[in-house]
Amino acid sequence: MKFEFATAGRILFGSGGFGQLPSLAQGLGDAALLVLGRSRRHGEALSAGLAGLGVRSWIFSVTAEPTVHLVDEAATLAREQGCNLVIAVGGGSVLDTGKAVSAMLTHPGVVLDYLELVGGGKPLVRPCAPCIAVPTTAGTGTEVTRNAVLDVPEHVVKASLRSHYLLPRLAVIDPELSRSLPPGITAYTGMDALTQLIEPFVSNAANPLTDGVCREGLALAARSLAIAFHDGSDLAARQNMCAAALFSGIALANAKLGAVHGLAGVLGGTTGHPHGAICARLLPFVMEANIRALQDDRARAATLPRFAEVARILTGNPSAKATDGVEWVRALCTELKIPPLQVAGLTVAECSRIIPTAQRASSMQGNPVKLSDEELLGILENAL
Repeated sequence: MKFEFATAGRILFGSGGFGQLPSLAQGLGDAALLVLGRSRRHGEALSAGLAGLGVRSWIFSVTAEPTVHLVDEAATLAREQGCNLVIAVGGGSVLDTGKAVSAMLTHPGVVLDYLELVGGGKPLVRPCAPCIAVPTTAGTGTEVTRNAVLDVPEHVVKASLRSHYLLPRLAVIDPELSRSLPPGITAYTGMDALTQLIEPFVSNAANPLTDGVCREGLALAARSLAIAFHDGSDLAARQNMCAAALFSGIALANAKLGAVHGLAGVLGGTTGHPHGAICARLLPFVMEANIRALQDDRARAATLPRFAEVARILTGNPSAKATDGVEWVRALCTELKIPPLQVAGLTVAECSRIIPTAQRASSMQGNPVKLSDEELLGILENAL
């Protein structure tokens, strides 16, 4: 048995955590780049709190999916102002941008030099500037992951900047920040978290530490995602989903993902469709294909009981079979109004073209069984 485990330097979870940010930041730097979302929500209060403790700050807004060019723009601003700290408050796009900027503050060149798959692939060789990650959604878990997913428009694909140095110095998860999320974003981000709990649990790099995290996260998501979707003010459900998202990030950072994310990274770059919506639509079809392939692969059939365990956790039925988990996910997607991929403009012809790139994605390498091009094409066509 061999495995590695690493996470954010410190995790602070619970209502009211956001209010502690200025004092938490004080010892990490004296000039902060605040990476925020389109509305710049929380920026004014955070800037004032930091100023009161002698920490200067500048705001940078992330208005769409983060691109390599956006990261370079933010890093230039941070360098010009002498920033030695990054505080990112927002959804996954904001946190990924903040983490990438923290890396570029201690490394020369542009971020594409260090990007996998379509970039230079150079390693990050030194610690990044301190980064505080504060999620306002409950989905990506990127506050505790060692990668940042960036859009590369020239290649029409999303790729990762990846290193253990990218783990934030501090993750602050305050469930109160997610109470204002609209139902659609609640659904998409929540399904991303659910996917990130299932894929590491059945991946070829699952280990005892991530197994426990996944089991607990799956139980939380199973009983809380639909509630949060229907009633966003339910703080208990929001808290459970924030914990599930956190656990999903810990799991994916220390095990691997699978075919859902292998396909989703390419589809996101091709269509611009929300990542969580893509994962949600693909998840039941990938689960189904994996179960079928494992049944035909005796060498890897030992993974099948893990799909049955997922089904038992999700359904609450101690006698559930692997296929019952697939049907539970299908029903949840219907309840959450997850749209088919054709609404993103994806066509059958495009499905065939993206498969070679998806097969090379790092996430695809964690899938419990090797899926053929034909099997991946079937998944995509069903998801249309």
